[in-house]
Amino acid sequence: RKHLNCFLSFSVSPLALGLYTVNAVYGDTIIMPCRLEVPDGLMFGKWKYEMPNGSPVFIAFRSSTKKNVQYDDVPDYKDRLSLSENYTLSIKNARISDEKRFVCMLVTEDDVSEEPTIVKVFKQPSQPEILHQADFLETEKLKMLGECVARDSYPEGNVTWYKNGKVLQPVEEVVVINLQKIVDKSTGLFTMTSSLQYMPTKEDANAKFACTVTYYGPSGQKTIQSEPVVFDVHYPTEKVTIQVLSQSNTIKEGDNITLKCSGNGNPPPQEFLFYIPGETEGIRSSETYTMTDVRRNATGEYKCSLMDKNMMDSTTITVHYLDLQLTPSGEVTKQIGEALPVSCTISSSRNATVFWIKDNTRMQTSPSFSSLQYQDAGNYICETTLQEVEGLKKSKTLKLIVEGKPQIKMTKKTNTNKMSKTIVCHVEGFPKPAVQWTVTGSGSIINKAKETKYVNGRFSSKIVIAPEENVTLTCIAENELERTVTSLNVSAISIPEYDEPEDRNDDNREKVNDQAKLIVGIVVGLLLAALVAGVVYWLYVKKSK
Repeated sequence: RKHLNCFLSFSVSPLALGLYTVNAVYGDTIIMPCRLEVPDGLMFGKWKYEMPNGSPVFIAFRSSTKKNVQYDDVPDYKDRLSLSENYTLSIKNARISDEKRFVCMLVTEDDVSEEPTIVKVFKQPSQPEILHQADFLETEKLKMLGECVARDSYPEGNVTWYKNGKVLQPVEEVVVINLQKIVDKSTGLFTMTSSLQYMPTKEDANAKFACTVTYYGPSGQKTIQSEPVVFDVHYPTEKVTIQVLSQSNTIKEGDNITLKCSGNGNPPPQEFLFYIPGETEGIRSSETYTMTDVRRNATGEYKCSLMDKNMMDSTTITVHYLDLQLTPSGEVTKQIGEALPVSCTISSSRNATVFWIKDNTRMQTSPSFSSLQYQDAGNYICETTLQEVEGLKKSKTLKLIVEGKPQIKMTKKTNTNKMSKTIVCHVEGFPKPAVQWTVTGSGSIINKAKETKYVNGRFSSKIVIAPEENVTLTCIAENELERTVTSLNVSAISIPEYDEPEDRNDDNREKVNDQAKLIVGIVVGLLLAALVAGVVYWLYVKKSK
């Protein structure tokens, strides 16, 4: 009975208050027990229902003695009724038209008992659908968004619109909702159609719209929701943006520049005007504009705008460059002792780093030649980079050749075994001179000479001999520039001799110089000591007198 009171509060008229109510689902079987106690002497039981005007319509009869059942010829209930032995009436395939006041009657010879039952039928609507959806919405325009349709409901339901989970309330010229309810005369079921006119804002671009239908069923109020729908919202461009599409943060000469212009409207604009430095008129293009193989004069301010020039954005582009001038460059041939000024001049968009490399070794200082030596020859590279600009690097090469006529210095010494002498021909020159030994007088050629490694234009050729008598040896050095001849007298092996070679290395020379300085220092010190002693002695003698 608590269940009964819940539905009577909204679906039963005051006249039916307190009556027994059966709640049925549309299409199911309605079961109505006869709530009377079976009296003694029962003759038969009957069921009827009441017309709106109160007149009765009998539909079923059951005798208590013969146990037979009879159903009246009522078209709406043909083949739908079933009356049990306890006088419970069942009606198959519940319809909306079954919502009536039914009465159970038990008849004896002396009395007729009646007990009414109210039948309520409920039908859950279909899931609501948003039909006739707008292709798109536009800001500042009130437009039909769609219709929410929920079909076959009983009793009628109520439709509510939602945006992002919040109820949409009607707002004049912004949110306009119209609800229409149509009943099917053949079934008595309701179809609810709620149309929504909506004026969106830019923030509604990703909003989810949905609708629900609220209805009443046997167990109370329920709600069914539609699938959410997102609408494309069109809004005008409010801002234009220009950007540089580049794989690197910096741009150098020879690169390609692609500019992209975009507007924040929906749909986005498809055409723009691009303004290039040095050009007075805008260049009409799609959202991108590309310049190939740019030069340094492409540095400047770039702009883009909508076709009506209403909105504009700008950006500044710097095209980095790096120039290197090496003087002299390429292959240069100079004579030993000559001067050679070298300059490496840099012109760049930013401060550049410059360094020199000689024969694959990095130099600490820039090369400077006031008097060229053979060791100055080699491959020089002047290289410069812009560290902040990827891939911007320049270099030029100077191949320096230092030439010189052959220069000869001959030395001799007796070997420690006293059995031979070593004669050395020290040669300088470039290209490398060819050396030949001869014995003066006889003109014979000595082929057993050994040469040292040719380094910095210098090498030595030596022979070992054991002359039985004095001889004169000749060293001949010849290159493309000149032929040089030098002779040296060598005594017989029995006469020891030694020549100090002039080309000892600097360390030996420094040692000799240090020894000489030490000897001079000692001599000077002794002289000063003698002078001091003499003065002291003279003073002593004078004082004694």
